[in-house]
Amino acid sequence: MTSDPLNAPAQSDLARRAPAGRLAIPRMSARALTVVAGLAVGALVVVNAWSGLMPGVGFWDTGEFQTVLPILGTAHPTGYPTYVILGFVLDHLLAPLGEPAFRITVISLLAVATAAGLTVALVRRLTGSLAIAISAGLGLAVTPLVWQNATRADPHPVHLAFVAALLVALVGWEHARREAAPHADRWLVAAAVIFGLAAGNHSLTLLLAPPIALYVLAVHPGIVRRPGLVAACAVAVVGALAVVYVELPLRAGPFRAPLVYADPATWDGFWYIALAEQFRGSLVDPLGDLPLKAARLFQLALAQFGALALLIPPAFAATAWRAPRYALLTGLAMVITTVFNAGYVNADIERYYLGPVLWAWTWLAVLAAVILQLAVALARRITASSLAPIRAVAPALLAVALLVPSGLDLGARRASADRHAEPGATQWMDEVLPALKPNAVVVSWWWTSTPLWYASLVDGRRSDITVVDDRTVLDLGFGTAIKAIAHFAGDRPVYVVRADPRDLDEIRALYRLTQVAGAGALSVFEVSPRTVPA
Repeated sequence: MTSDPLNAPAQSDLARRAPAGRLAIPRMSARALTVVAGLAVGALVVVNAWSGLMPGVGFWDTGEFQTVLPILGTAHPTGYPTYVILGFVLDHLLAPLGEPAFRITVISLLAVATAAGLTVALVRRLTGSLAIAISAGLGLAVTPLVWQNATRADPHPVHLAFVAALLVALVGWEHARREAAPHADRWLVAAAVIFGLAAGNHSLTLLLAPPIALYVLAVHPGIVRRPGLVAACAVAVVGALAVVYVELPLRAGPFRAPLVYADPATWDGFWYIALAEQFRGSLVDPLGDLPLKAARLFQLALAQFGALALLIPPAFAATAWRAPRYALLTGLAMVITTVFNAGYVNADIERYYLGPVLWAWTWLAVLAAVILQLAVALARRITASSLAPIRAVAPALLAVALLVPSGLDLGARRASADRHAEPGATQWMDEVLPALKPNAVVVSWWWTSTPLWYASLVDGRRSDITVVDDRTVLDLGFGTAIKAIAHFAGDRPVYVVRADPRDLDEIRALYRLTQVAGAGALSVFEVSPRTVPA
């Protein structure tokens, strides 16, 4: 019995147990079977979640990404250049599937399907059991948080896929080194490339740098005496990051896109986007009030894993026993990421837990493999009969057991992730766009600006309108919404959409506002001069 499956060759259980005189399944066959299983799991994920995809454009960041990716623009900090470039390419490849907004949403589902398929390969490597690996891949995809993010346009599902690919490359490198495989270190260079691309997709990747560094040292302490390999990895990371981030100044400068956030064509503007200066100060006292944060984390785990949440600590202990270097990598990543998330007070933070969900699923899979290993060892002691039935049936039973909590709650999970009937911004746009006069200017706020940009720049429904957002009002030099209104009033029809009633009160003091569409914070008002001073 080995305490680390990475010491064992990457071949099937059947090949390792083949009786003398019989032909064992070649190693490539086991790998091919893993690839086929991963592809099958990915396809099943797509089929399962397809009907729940958001059909059209959304509000908020969703609408922004559905606009920026098809036109190869620049998104809000950190720019998400990997996601933008990947989305631009896939938008063209997926052209038969419908309008751009839907195609960008499909990318999220494909990313989750990719993450699930890669999880199969990762867990197969960690446990040696294909059945448990398939269970972990499916379990990841139907975890509520993962499933919910698969049905809308967002870079976080792509981040999940990159993290899964990064783990596959790192664990593959460890395995190749233990087998003394030729060119084993190519796995590490590949991991460096993946890390650079992942960092260009989402800056959460940077939190993984310390765990990866310690993992690499644990696997290969002598790497400190190999400057060539270290330099190759550094070049791979920086090169991949530079290749994608050059999109920002190019699309803001000589090849300007129709929508560019801030001014990344300048040196200061580039770093403002790349380093997310806009969100500086959002990390508040990450080590404060730890008991409360731990309690919230436990509640989140219960919501995602059900009864399996109680097994996550012993699952990590089992991983530390069976695959200690992998436990070092993912355990430290879990601590750093969850502490960061608990102290970050901006945006929809639950999306930031996709990585931790993946790591927890791999731990649970390793726990199942350890239970299987102990069961076989116990059976060997108490019976002299063949253990083949146990070896054949037990992995499937454990795989099913891992999916029981998800299966019992599958209907509720499907309902929470289903966006096919969610109107998003479609109904609001159907009401608002006809109400706007030709060549209108709409002074808006982030929630409504993004679908208006989509209507103007992507689907062409109202290419005549100009949308001035609370961000672009700065980039255009107006400074405030009132000054933007004053600039356009009299020359073009002007409309306002404001979330804060106090903003509307300030505008009413200078202009007459007539509601033409929407309600509440989504109300659209036409701006006209006052005939009587306020």
